[in-house]
Amino acid sequence: MSTRPVDLPDGASTAGPKRVTAATAPTRRSRTRESPPPLDEVTKKIIEQLQEDGRRPYAAIGSAVGLSEAAVRQRVQRLVRAGVVQIVAVTDPLRVGFTRQAMIGIRVDGALDPVLQSLRGLDEVAYLVITAGSFDVLAEVICEDDQHLLYLLNEHIRPIEGVRSTETFVYLELSKQTYTWGTR
Repeated sequence: MSTRPVDLPDGASTAGPKRVTAATAPTRRSRTRESPPPLDEVTKKIIEQLQEDGRRPYAAIGSAVGLSEAAVRQRVQRLVRAGVVQIVAVTDPLRVGFTRQAMIGIRVDGALDPVLQSLRGLDEVAYLVITAGSFDVLAEVICEDDQHLLYLLNEHIRPIEGVRSTETFVYLELSKQTYTWGTR
């Protein structure tokens, strides 16, 4: 689902920005999540192997941690179902057509949950956290260009009921991004 503007037929109007509420926000299909499995030392080693290389064969992981390929597959499937890990292709947004990334600090009046629910429904929001400090919420967004970012802010984020103010931090250069922090 894209939040890019669409061409309207002649004479049609959007009548200005519409307020987005939790009831009208687009929703994503929820995934069934299991309770997280206990993270014993072997499971932690499996996670660390996947953090180094998400495409590493289960047989190679099994050799490294002392389990069979089937046992590793079962553990990984349980970790995915429980939401402990995601196995995805991490792309460089610049190389796949998204030239503008930004972090948006959002101050909220009232309850956070309805605002968070609305923000979760926006495809451009890649990362969403509740924070302590000057902002109530930080939303990392990935956009095609500056016009897309401006449209997203003015038509989809600022109109959300409860959003008091936003401050946008445009990324100029990515200096470090890692997913190999291990486990505890």
